[in-house]
Amino acid sequence: MLTNMICFINQKGGCGKSSSCFHLAGHFATRGLRVLVIDADPQGSLSQGFFGSAAVEQLPARETLAAVFAEDEMASPQRLVMPTQIERISVIRANAQLAKHNVPEPENAGMKQFALASFLETVPGFDMILMDCPPNLYLCSWNAMLASNFVIIPVPPEDFATQGLRTVHQAIEQAKLLQPALRLLGHLIIRADVRLLVHRTYEEQLRRLHGATVYSTVVPEASAFKVALSCRKPVSHYAPNSKAASVVAALGDEILHRMFLADAQRRIA
Repeated sequence: MLTNMICFINQKGGCGKSSSCFHLAGHFATRGLRVLVIDADPQGSLSQGFFGSAAVEQLPARETLAAVFAEDEMASPQRLVMPTQIERISVIRANAQLAKHNVPEPENAGMKQFALASFLETVPGFDMILMDCPPNLYLCSWNAMLASNFVIIPVPPEDFATQGLRTVHQAIEQAKLLQPALRLLGHLIIRADVRLLVHRTYEEQLRRLHGATVYSTVVPEASAFKVALSCRKPVSHYAPNSKAASVVAALGDEILHRMFLADAQRRIA
């Protein structure tokens, strides 16, 4: 079975990249999929979501994604792929040890551009790989794109979050020159508050500008997401009957449907 690899990218922090990976991993696991979550952000927020800040911050480089980029480390799946308390979810963790590898102008990094893609060839046994990227388009995000089949761009419906989308689109097109299988799977409106006129206005603008690439499912700002995160569980496992869990389920199913259509189109082509 083909492993679907999705990276979540936006140049701005606080756009919901980490939370999207965290909660979607839970939904996909409930669907019976084996999920690997890769924390490609030196802040390590996604890793801390599963294991807590104290444990993650103390990890040596050889037990984090930094080992994939380090010339003096031998990266092995046995050391890096860490099971979580959630059945069918494993994580490759990150912390500040990754920061020195996340250099600008990644297209000049030689074979390090393909470090993550090469490593993932040695990691069998997963149906879905979700990659959380830092809020820039440096080497970590570039590696994630070159290792992925798909890109999702989380976008809160506000001015700062929508700035720079053109640069993200350009980076995706550049990455496709080296990874022709890469496809934009869509723009995800997230952290939305329908009570705010400005959020409704920006949602309308995003749909007008980007059309069908914008997901039908809109992820609201909801306390259940934060409470579940504080309990180290995706909302699908912490509060499976909540509205927040239903939204994530709808989004997850929409993602699976889009991937199915993209794969079908690729086979026809």
